[in-house]
Amino acid sequence: MNKNIYAMLLIVATLLVSCGETKKENYVSSVYLINPTLLGCDNVKSYSGMIEATSDISLGFKTPGEIEKIYVKEGDYVRKGDLLAELDDSDYKLGVEALEIQYNQVKDEVSRIEKLYQQKSVSVNDYEKATAGLKQLAVQLQLNQNKLDYTKLYAPTDGYVQSVNFSPAEMVDAGTVLFKLLDVSQMEVVADIPVSEYQQRANFKEFYCSVAGVEDRIPLKLVSINPKADGNQLYRIKLTSSQAPAKILTAGMNVNLTIVSSTQHEKEQYQLPLSAIFKEEDKSYVWEFKSDSTISKQEVELSSKLVNGEAVIESGITPDMKIVRTGNVNLQQGEKVKPIQEHSKTNVGGLL
Repeated sequence: MNKNIYAMLLIVATLLVSCGETKKENYVSSVYLINPTLLGCDNVKSYSGMIEATSDISLGFKTPGEIEKIYVKEGDYVRKGDLLAELDDSDYKLGVEALEIQYNQVKDEVSRIEKLYQQKSVSVNDYEKATAGLKQLAVQLQLNQNKLDYTKLYAPTDGYVQSVNFSPAEMVDAGTVLFKLLDVSQMEVVADIPVSEYQQRANFKEFYCSVAGVEDRIPLKLVSINPKADGNQLYRIKLTSSQAPAKILTAGMNVNLTIVSSTQHEKEQYQLPLSAIFKEEDKSYVWEFKSDSTISKQEVELSSKLVNGEAVIESGITPDMKIVRTGNVNLQQGEKVKPIQEHSKTNVGGLL
């Protein structure tokens, strides 16, 4: 009886050991994985700038006369093609009408002479004199028509009326400045940049500015950089808008200028969370997740700097690697692991 009890106890013990070993063999560690992030190659700097008008334009009539109407006042915003003022055009209209009558008479006469010329009843010399006279009258008529058109003054571009120098009923000569127009068809931005930024000018990649009250950032194009620094070791940079500026933008307004430049690295660098790095005998390693679900220890070279609290890897990894981010404690070379699917920000707790 004792022998039977002893045999049964031996069998149970064997089964318990076997179950324990099976459970240990089937146990798989769960880990979070991450791909290395290429270290950003763009350097972004912001500076205080100011809007300047492209130019101030002096406007006047191309012909003399008496001002009949002025349609704008100082401070008005005008669009290209808007009528600003006009002269009394009575005399100019009479000049055009008189020449039109004369031109039509000569035109009829030339038509009659042409028929006679075709019939060889008029000499070549008489025919050429008649046609030349008609052309001369056509030119004079066009000149008078131009003078009539010049009695109206239109805005050559979008802008603000800075000054109005005359009033209706006053006489002006051709070219007399009637208006000063601030051209805002294009916006220019000026700013002062330090020596360190000036030295990186060959790597400038993108420019834009932002203004209070305007939601979208405004893209800019580089116009020039003054190669001579001022007394504060600052260099004047000038840029222009690549799109029509919003009406809200005016000369003298402050802006925030952003300069994006590319940073040259001798070799690619990557970022990894500090939790993915572990040390062994003064060397740094990460666990690489293989296609067969096993892990392999990979030595990496760390930079002395951190970027946004993460480690900078100078060598030892590639962008297509999958690295164990967390859960790397007590892992073994060649061990099989199970990746954990991280929940999205909109699926907190993995309830969906």
